[in-house]
Amino acid sequence: MPKRRKPKLAVWKFASCDGCQLTLLDCEDELLALAGEVEIAYFLEASRAVVRGPYDLSLVEGSISTPEQIEQIREIRRQSRFLVAIGACATAGGIQALRNFADVRGFLDLVYARPEYIKTLEKSLPASAYVPVDFELRGCPIGKGPLLELLSAFLNGRRPNIPHHSVCIECKRRGIVCVMVAQGIPCLGPVTQAGCGALCPAYRRGCYGCFGPMETPNPTSLGDWFLARGMASADLVRLFRTFNAYAPAFKEAGARYAEATDVDRSG
Repeated sequence: MPKRRKPKLAVWKFASCDGCQLTLLDCEDELLALAGEVEIAYFLEASRAVVRGPYDLSLVEGSISTPEQIEQIREIRRQSRFLVAIGACATAGGIQALRNFADVRGFLDLVYARPEYIKTLEKSLPASAYVPVDFELRGCPIGKGPLLELLSAFLNGRRPNIPHHSVCIECKRRGIVCVMVAQGIPCLGPVTQAGCGALCPAYRRGCYGCFGPMETPNPTSLGDWFLARGMASADLVRLFRTFNAYAPAFKEAGARYAEATDVDRSG
């Protein structure tokens, strides 16, 4: 009886902090079981061993920030049966997408002694800006539970069961008192996709929007609620421009409140 071929798994890194790849390594016992079901063909964070493609599943971390990375993500797409973007950088450009609201050349002149040697794109964009993406797994970083659900779904030929409701639902399920209502703390929970288990509200801190906009969010309604209670427009811009600043819903909300300030007029 011929031996069953294990599907090839590849994990790729672009402009990022490696946090999402480390989530996979943090699976520990589950990773051992996973290794029995797939062939980890490319994962430089974990091993120097490289198996040539094509690959059955590619997990892509990081935003596309240089001309070379455009060609690389296109080649990865050509070699991958399924391509999944993991984390805020790969799905929305990441924290480095803050450069998209300013002149990136100014940053280069400030940081580098010889900026003429630096090749970079004007904008930090998600993988989907350049290639078709089969699924996006949100988070900064992604959660262990959603990642294992994604891999289980892949191995069983089904769509991942990832929640699309807001962090507020997670707060209610855990019995966490609303920090907005009880303490007046700014919180993006009403417009942010669930997945973190309401980590920040559990410690009496507002949600920072790590998992990006929920399905059909209304960030300007939330922003206007904050404005009516004395929050400055400039603070609202900073609230929406963090880990997922270039996710369309948060980008539009940030641009709306930026118009009322001198924070930015180019985004």
